[in-house]
Amino acid sequence: MKVVILAGGLGTRLSEETKLVPKPMVEIGGKPILWHIMKIYSHYGFNEFIILTGYKSHVIKDYFVHYYQQYSDITVDMLNNSVEIHRIKTEPWKVTMLYTGQNTMTGGRIKKAQEYIGNEPFLLTYGDGVSDVNIDELIKNHKASGKIATMTAVQPSGRFGALVIKDDNMITSFMEKPKGDESWINGGFFVCEPEVFDYIPKGDDVIFERAPLENLAKDHKLNAYKHDGFWRPMDTLKDKNDLTEMWENDKAPWAVWQNREVAHV
Repeated sequence: MKVVILAGGLGTRLSEETKLVPKPMVEIGGKPILWHIMKIYSHYGFNEFIILTGYKSHVIKDYFVHYYQQYSDITVDMLNNSVEIHRIKTEPWKVTMLYTGQNTMTGGRIKKAQEYIGNEPFLLTYGDGVSDVNIDELIKNHKASGKIATMTAVQPSGRFGALVIKDDNMITSFMEKPKGDESWINGGFFVCEPEVFDYIPKGDDVIFERAPLENLAKDHKLNAYKHDGFWRPMDTLKDKNDLTEMWENDKAPWAVWQNREVAHV
C-alpha cells in the first residue's frame, strides 16, 4: 500500500518555525517531523510515499532530491569540480511529491492524488503528528471491519473535536468539543479503500474532516481503531520542544524503528 501524507498546510500556530520551512519540515532532533513519520511506516514495510505539498513545497522537494548527499560522507574537489560519495546513507523509499496548491484544504489535496494512488487501498496521515500506533494491527482491524475507511482514534487531554464511537467501533458522528477527558478524537493514521474518493468532491475548498468523513460516518462506513498508546501532534512551539526533548533523551515512543522488530501483515 502507498502512504499518503498531507504536508501542505501553513502551520500558523507554529509561525516561529514555519516562516522559513513548511510545518512538516520543522525538525525534531535534527530531522524533519516528516522524516520521523515516514520512518514509522517504513518500519512496518511501507516505503512508497505520496506527499501532498502546498506551502513552501520547494523545501520538501529539495530535501528529498538531495537526501543522500545530506546524510552521506562526501569529498568535494573544487579544483576538479567533482564530488565523491564515500558512504551512502539513505532509505528504501520511493517518494512522489505533488504540489496540490497553496491554500487547498485537506479533501482537495487528497482528491488531487487519486490518479497517483490508483484503484487500491492506501494509508493516509498528517505530516505533523507522531505516534507508536502499530500499523500492522491498524490494517488488520480495518480489514476485519469491512468499512471504507478506518481512522485511528486517540484520547489526549483536550482541545480537539471529539468522535462518537459505538460498541462495535463504528463512528456515528462528530462533536465540536470534547466533553471531559474520556473523549476520542481523530488521530490521523487512516486506512482507506479507493471508494473513499466517492465521498470527496472536486474542489480546493473541500475539508476531508468535514463532509467526507461526516458522510462516511452517517453511512456507517467509517471504522475506529482505538489507540491508547502515545500520540502527539506538533501544533505549537511547546509541542515541538517537548518532542525534541523526548528524542534527545532517548524517550521517543514513536521511534518504533529503534525499539522493536515486528511481523508484517
